[in-house]
Amino acid sequence: MKILLVSMRHTYGESDRELSFEYFNFYLVLISMGHEVELFDYMSELRTVGKAAMNIMLLDKVRGWRPHLTLFSLYTDQFDPFAVDALRKYTKTFCFFHDDIWRVEFSRFWAKYFDYHSTTDFHGELKYREIGLPNAIYFPFGCNEHIFRNLNLPKRYDVSFVGAWHPWRQWLINRIRMNGIKVEVAGFRWPKGEISQDDMVRTFNESRINLNLSNSPSWDFRFLTSSPRSILNRIRSPKNIEQIKARIFEISGCGSFQLTYFVEGLASCYEIDREISVYTDADDLIRKIKFYLLHEDISIRMADAARQRTLCEHTYNQRFISLFHRMSLLE
Repeated sequence: MKILLVSMRHTYGESDRELSFEYFNFYLVLISMGHEVELFDYMSELRTVGKAAMNIMLLDKVRGWRPHLTLFSLYTDQFDPFAVDALRKYTKTFCFFHDDIWRVEFSRFWAKYFDYHSTTDFHGELKYREIGLPNAIYFPFGCNEHIFRNLNLPKRYDVSFVGAWHPWRQWLINRIRMNGIKVEVAGFRWPKGEISQDDMVRTFNESRINLNLSNSPSWDFRFLTSSPRSILNRIRSPKNIEQIKARIFEISGCGSFQLTYFVEGLASCYEIDREISVYTDADDLIRKIKFYLLHEDISIRMADAARQRTLCEHTYNQRFISLFHRMSLLE
């Protein structure tokens, strides 16, 4: 199948940063499945020729190549809705809404301009149908098992966290360290900075406990009173609901143990306390870190079980096969 992936080649369209999530998990996976795939790097084109010309270039590309499917991963306002709608004369279109749980108005505005669109909300298909948008397809994050894999490396870190800096995450890391627990931390705006995809996979493999920390501000009174900035961040943040992010599947794909925040729908992906462990608040997080460091045999069994579940149910290969069937692109 001929597929055009309309996404950024690099993270947030910044050429000096790592290749994008879509590149690693959509572009490479679709190629590995045997599809003929081209990537239209709209952010690069926009910076070169401007918004109007970039939209025209996309229409010309679709009109000339006639892909069976054009997949979009939107960012903000880079596209003209009517130009996107016009593509449907020449190709079937699908848009990924990675954050539609909290970018609600953005997703609802754009949904009508595509043949189909994704939702990461466990109940998203029903919610969209109730407002007259019947073409939502549940497409949660997943794992590219060719990247996120078990490297059989010795453990170097007791606890690690890889992800962008956030004041709530900083507060949690500080609380953990105050309890005498060493934590390896890397990611955008942390002192160590971002690390490569390969180094991230190594870190997952080399950690006894991998933390998956929310980036939705907390109402924990201790956090709110820790600084004026914490209160402002909580009030101003558009994120008022949790979602299942890719990190859950990536860590599990590596056969590594993780301790994560709870989110609705998680229990449908992994069996809690057998394949994955969740914490309820900061104190519970610290208690469970101490417990699993003392009982590594339990965490190893859970990590192995989570890896098997991931390979059986949560790879992007499986996600795309299911999606293509839903869109009647496969027999």
